Order: sequence, then structure tokens, then C-alpha cells
Amino acid sequence: MTTRRELLAALRRAVGDGAVVWRPEDLAAYEFDGTVERAVPHAVVLPSTAEEVRAAVRACLDLGVPITPRGAGTGLSGGAVPLRRGVVISTARMRRIIEIDPADRVAVVEPGVANLELSRQAARYGLFYPPDPSSQAACTIGGNVAENAGGPHCLALGVTQNFVLGIEVVTAGGDIRWLGGRSPDPFGFDLRGAFIGSEGTLGIATKVAVRLLPVPPAVVTLLAAFPEVAQACEAVSSIIARGIIPSAMEMMDRLCIEAVEAGFRVGYPEGAGAVLLVELDGLEGEVQAESARVRAECLERGATEVRVAASEEERALLWKGRKGAIPALGRLAPNYYIVDGVVPRSRLAAVMERVAAVSARSGLRIANVFHAGDGNLHPLILFDEREPGAGERVLATAAEVMRVCVEEGGTLSGEHGIGAEKREFMPWLFGKEDLATMARLREVFGADGGLFNPCKVFPGGTGCGEMGSRAAAVRAAGPDAYV
Repeated sequence: MTTRRELLAALRRAVGDGAVVWRPEDLAAYEFDGTVERAVPHAVVLPSTAEEVRAAVRACLDLGVPITPRGAGTGLSGGAVPLRRGVVISTARMRRIIEIDPADRVAVVEPGVANLELSRQAARYGLFYPPDPSSQAACTIGGNVAENAGGPHCLALGVTQNFVLGIEVVTAGGDIRWLGGRSPDPFGFDLRGAFIGSEGTLGIATKVAVRLLPVPPAVVTLLAAFPEVAQACEAVSSIIARGIIPSAMEMMDRLCIEAVEAGFRVGYPEGAGAVLLVELDGLEGEVQAESARVRAECLERGATEVRVAASEEERALLWKGRKGAIPALGRLAPNYYIVDGVVPRSRLAAVMERVAAVSARSGLRIANVFHAGDGNLHPLILFDEREPGAGERVLATAAEVMRVCVEEGGTLSGEHGIGAEKREFMPWLFGKEDLATMARLREVFGADGGLFNPCKVFPGGTGCGEMGSRAAAVRAAGPDAYV
């Protein structure tokens, strides 16, 4: 048994005393991410270089201590929560933009760089970084790589996977390796692709080379209001069936509209059952022609109003409502639980009807805001955690919504990952042999000991079934024991 004193001493030797957090009041900030999961680590390490990350990883491996990688902590599947306690390795101090190359349209950054900050710096060269999660002002490139993050503007352009060229990683075995590089098509097996979306189970990104795109010359943003969600869903399929692929197609239902208007006063139509936010970009003539066709399709599908943003300020206001929709729901309930699933576009209306039925059966209100163009749903279950049994009801309701997505031909996650939240649902889609084959990939990166982000992605797992008894053992052994 390793004591906490021994663990802290080993970490200080690895990265220095100033990079180790251990006081209980400081550790509290690292016990959660954007989910309901909670677990307090024994220590947090804040390295500044890849070499310090490697030293911290090796110190933990030598002592047999679990490691949980962490970016900004904005994740929505429990991926950054240290469910077996141990050590959290945070990349928050690794915030350098090492290079922006406008000729090759490539940037090389450290993992702690905020997503939006990269686009702000690239804008000086007329470039931007397309993946744009709603938390882009806070979330970091390293976390985006771990979760293969998407965002509203990934419909036409793609997700993180499509823009990462190469990654320097500290593997789960404690080695520094480059996966991929600066060129778009490196020779050999795509280990870069395997690492992206691995949710911190294979290692920690320490540098990321990404592809940038030119800022489009023209952008048009439309807001269409519909009496019912089903009509808006039909408009989505109709627009894409006409060969138009907008850069973004976002939808919000009545509950979300109510919350957004109460919080931000962005001017969404009062009384609408749903609004569809459509953005088109490209050459001026093409964008204007497509805008007219989108407007016509929405009106044909029952839209009561279609508004085109007349200025950059109005466009920003419409997007402020969409980006702030989820936190605005705090005006309707003290707590919310966000679900992340994907369904075929053609099944959107049917799925929304089934989600409404789940809401009615559970007695819990469900608000919906989602990336309609690619069928990535985000039902938000509203509740009050102070009510007895509320947590259990919410989790049961979320599981029912996820089951609906799978039954309608969809999958478990579009961008939030599996993490701790949905790992027990994996057998709904994969057999035992499939899961075992996926798990074997961890051996390639040195993670066969089960210490790297344990209790995530896969059902069960070493020590995960005994977390309750382990917690009891920790309490019984006293504050200095590591169990």
C-alpha cells in the first residue's frame, strides 16, 4: 500500500512542488466535470512540458496509481472525473500557440489552448479552426482531441478528427511519441486517428498540429420559426435532400426558446414551437442563392417566419442564443442532465415524438437543443436534485432516451463521448468480441495495466465494480492511506 505522503513525494520529484496540488480545498475543483459524477483525486499535477507529463505518468505507473487526464473540465460524459481517485494530470498550464503557418494553413499548439483562442489568433491571417463546441470559449484543444469534439459548424466541415494532422502524446506506458505529423496523409497505420476520441484511455496529448481553413468571404444566417418541432425536423431533411449542405443547422424547442429569451433577449419569435438556425457560407452569389432556397423550403414546411440576419451584430445575437441555450435552462430548473445521442436525419421527427413520450411518462420536463443537420440530439432533462430520488429518476430517464436513439438506428454519442456516463450501454451496440478487440488497442499504447483513465468507455473494468468498497476502505484507513 502506497501512502499519500509517498505519492506526493514522488510527484514532487517528478515535476516540482509548485506543480502538485494536494490540499482538500484545492482538490475540490477537480472532482467533477459537466456531469453528475463526483470523485476527489488524491493529488493533481499541473505540468508545463511534455517531459513533465511523462515524468508524472511514470511516477504514477511505478506506484500503481490510477491516472485521469484532464483538459478544461467542460466534458459532458464524466471523462475527467477520477472515479478511482489517484492522480489527475491537468494540461491547463500548457497554453502556448507554438506556430501558425499561413502558407501551409497549419497551427501547432499545446493542449491547454482554448478552442476559440486558436481561431482568434488565426484570424490575423484570414484563417480559422472549424470545430466549435458550444463551450469553445473555455474548452481546450487537448480535450477536444480526447473526445473528438464537434460543434454547430461541423455539419459541412467535419469534426476534430478531420482537422488534426498530428499529435505528440505521452502514451499510457510513459513514452513520448508523435502520431501523424504536419502533412495530411502520412504513410502507415492511422494511430493518430485511433488516439483521437480515445477519451484519455491511451495517453495525454502534449502538442497538436491542426489544419486551418480560410475565413469564408460571405456568411448568411437565417432563423426560421415553426409551430411544431416535427415541421422543423422535416425542413432539415428537405433542405439537405435539395443538395444544400449548410455550415450549420441548429434547432431549439419551445422550452429552450423560453429559457433563452428570459436570459438573453435575443429576439427569438414568441410562442414558436421550434426555431431552426441555418448558416450558409461561401462565395457571395452562391450563398445568396442557397439562402433563398432554404427560405422557400422552410416556408413550404410550415414556417411562420423566416428571418435573415441583417448585420454581423444581429447574426452574433442569434448565435448568442444558441450558444447560451443550455446554461439558460437554469432559469427553468435548478439542475439539468444533458443526453448526447445520434439518429438518422430521416428519423428526427419520430425520435422527438418518442422523447416527448418519455418525458410524459417520467414526469420530468425535457428541453431539446441539437445539431439538427447531422442528427446529433441533446435532450436536457430538467430536475431538482434536492427532491428525494431525483437523481435515480433522471438517470433512468436518460437511459430510456438513449435506448430510443439506438432503436431508431442511431448511436450512443455524437460528440460528448462515452466516458463513465454511457459505458454500461456499450453492449447495446457491440458484442463481447467487439469490445474485447477495442480494449486490446490499449495494450499498444501501454495501457494494459488498467491505470489510465479507468472505469471509462468500456463496461465494468478492473476495480470499477468495487468502487464502493474501495471508498469505504479509504475512509477506514485514514486520510494518509492510498488504497
